[in-house]
Amino acid sequence: MADQQPTGPDLSKGVALAEFSGAMLLGHVGDDAVLLVRSGAEIFAIDAHCSHYHGPLAEGLVDGESVRCPWHHACFDLRTGEAIRAPALTALAVWTVERDGDRIVVRDKRERPKPRAKGAVDAPQRIVIVGGGAAGFAAAEMLRRQDYRGGIVMLSSDATPPVDRPNLSKDYLAGSAPEDWLPLRPESFYADSSIDLRLNTEVASIDAKAKNVVLAGGNAIPYDRLLLATGAEPVRLPIPGLDQPHVHVLRSLADSRAIIASADGAHRAIVIGASFIGLEAAASLRARNIEVHVVGLEQRPMERVLGSEMGDFIRRLHEEHGVTFHLGDTVTAIDGKRATLKSGGVLVADVVVVGVGVRPRLALAEKCGLAIDHGVTVNAYLETSIPGIYAAGDIARWPDPHSGQDIRVEHWVVAERQGQTAARNMLGQREAFDAVPFFWSQHYDVPINYVGHAETWDDIAVDGDIAAKDCLLRYRRDGRVLAVASIYRDVASLEAELAMERATR
Repeated sequence: MADQQPTGPDLSKGVALAEFSGAMLLGHVGDDAVLLVRSGAEIFAIDAHCSHYHGPLAEGLVDGESVRCPWHHACFDLRTGEAIRAPALTALAVWTVERDGDRIVVRDKRERPKPRAKGAVDAPQRIVIVGGGAAGFAAAEMLRRQDYRGGIVMLSSDATPPVDRPNLSKDYLAGSAPEDWLPLRPESFYADSSIDLRLNTEVASIDAKAKNVVLAGGNAIPYDRLLLATGAEPVRLPIPGLDQPHVHVLRSLADSRAIIASADGAHRAIVIGASFIGLEAAASLRARNIEVHVVGLEQRPMERVLGSEMGDFIRRLHEEHGVTFHLGDTVTAIDGKRATLKSGGVLVADVVVVGVGVRPRLALAEKCGLAIDHGVTVNAYLETSIPGIYAAGDIARWPDPHSGQDIRVEHWVVAERQGQTAARNMLGQREAFDAVPFFWSQHYDVPINYVGHAETWDDIAVDGDIAAKDCLLRYRRDGRVLAVASIYRDVASLEAELAMERATR
């Protein structure tokens, strides 16, 4: 995320139209890296780097009056700079562009306009959000961005304000990202935005008839609209020894801090689970020069989501970085530093990370009487079976127009985008949630992007070379592409996402 020295032409001095023949041209104005973008007959000038993780927008994709980031598929309005698609939440600066004969000249940085809110059809007096994760935060932030003036109460069981959870298993755990990168907004944001954020707060029940949220202490908070964004919790294996201080799950900032503390001075770690969180944690612990053993029931890492070829590649990649796998096996007990395997072996480790998946936190929804089907059932507008109550994020099961199925996914970006859509719908805007699911995973220097959703497939078409870390995989059923995974094919991944969006419009 460090700033880079500006490159390319000085756009304040202008460039000839002949020099700007493509869709984008990277230059600078003073010390600011600025991207010229052509959209139809207009030319825009915008910050050159994404406000999420500083991705290079010049390597992204232009779609109408927007530009998409190649790294994590954020999207920005070229005219206003607004972050119109998570995971980016902060707007970019834009500059005035003028024609001077056959030259394009970038003038002053424009004052940032307010986002183009549709305006509330029905503005409730108070909105209560249960959950302090991606969906809950994105909803609260979007409500204020939409110029909603009513009360917002955000109830979070976490001890800290909302953080960038994907970083907890990646750069932060690896020691390459400072903790001050993690907060989604500074603590002052909540008071400045009149968001009543209550941490360490447990919700006991919801009285849908009285429209009250009842806290564990008995206090009742009235609402006009309610968003359930309770997220998921780590699966805890029923084996002896999981309650020891050197055995951890990984979900919250507190969990990641605890793993880092246990890793200090550690020589060997065991990671139980060979899926995304487990292997990202394994890569991060290897970055700390800790010997890592991964134990998993799977025959191949991530095969259920990515297929056999990608699974074999991921195993080789981790083995090249020193990880030892014990697949088709599991831990049956942990006695001090000794972990007994089902196969009969014993591993000795200073730290153990359990990453065997998560389960949606549905207790509140079930107790309230909401319709449940492997998640909280919502309609296209993310409204539950009880009018006025919405659900977003890991708990929501929604009608996905791309796969034609009701699906529930546990992806950070999906949760943020659902929170934003739910916010607009709680204001009466009736916007169907039709975003294509997206997630990314990082393993050492290898990023894996995934768009779409394929629980099963007939075949996987591979374009490129997986072993060479240059590939795009299409997961097809009945001849139709349901999902695309890629390594270093960023523009192709964006194009696949855009094609899926257009297919349902």
